[in-house]
Amino acid sequence: MKRQIPALLLGLLLLTSPAGAVELTLDGLPLDVGHAPVYDGSTYVSLRAVSEALCPEADVTWESGKAAVRTPRLTLTARPGETQLIHNGDTLPLSSPVRLEEGRTLVPIRPLAALLGAEVTWNRLTGAVELTTVDTDYDDQVYWLSRIISAESQGECWEGKIAVGNVVLNRVKSPEFPNTIYGVIFDDRWGGQFEPVRNGTVYNTPTQESVQAAIACLAGENTVGESLYFLAPELTDNHWTMENRPYVTTIGAHWFYL
Repeated sequence: MKRQIPALLLGLLLLTSPAGAVELTLDGLPLDVGHAPVYDGSTYVSLRAVSEALCPEADVTWESGKAAVRTPRLTLTARPGETQLIHNGDTLPLSSPVRLEEGRTLVPIRPLAALLGAEVTWNRLTGAVELTTVDTDYDDQVYWLSRIISAESQGECWEGKIAVGNVVLNRVKSPEFPNTIYGVIFDDRWGGQFEPVRNGTVYNTPTQESVQAAIACLAGENTVGESLYFLAPELTDNHWTMENRPYVTTIGAHWFYL
């Protein structure tokens, strides 16, 4: 299970790393991307260095006051000072702004890695931030995750959309459920896990905000922790989850449970 760095451990990490920098690995091998500082709890890395490490064919340039990365499937831009990345024309919000230091464009590692098809974890034993390239197709993940988010929470706020995506991704990580986004969505136990699969709305074109929410979820944004279940009590007669699972929070019409 991927984990956020707790505040106390983060503080210790900052004290034991020069100027708050952390070490990185890629698929188990040391990755030299230069100074990787920590700001607002996020590890920042060189856009060029990580893009070229994860996608050797990437073309990285500086254009009109912003950094641009082009790969066969992705065009990404990052403007210093802005709290967003633009990818293939879509916007991915960031919790902290893009930075420009000593001629290097620095961005939070987690959203950048997600866009380039890698997972990010923190090794509590070594203190290193670990990048792992994934075999699953990123576009396919966005395709299905955005559709279930849209079908389940089209009328919900941004936090509610993120929460639905979190539940799906938490299930992927849980041994109790299938280990792919597609498998979780189309899990047919107990008559099916998601109403949009049964009524066909999962196949509808997702809203643009739902696509952005799917990308944000894959980049690590989370509003409901490790929740595995949700329901809208006013829209269902099946309250098994409410009666059998620990309650976490309510966002909009949905109640979330572990």
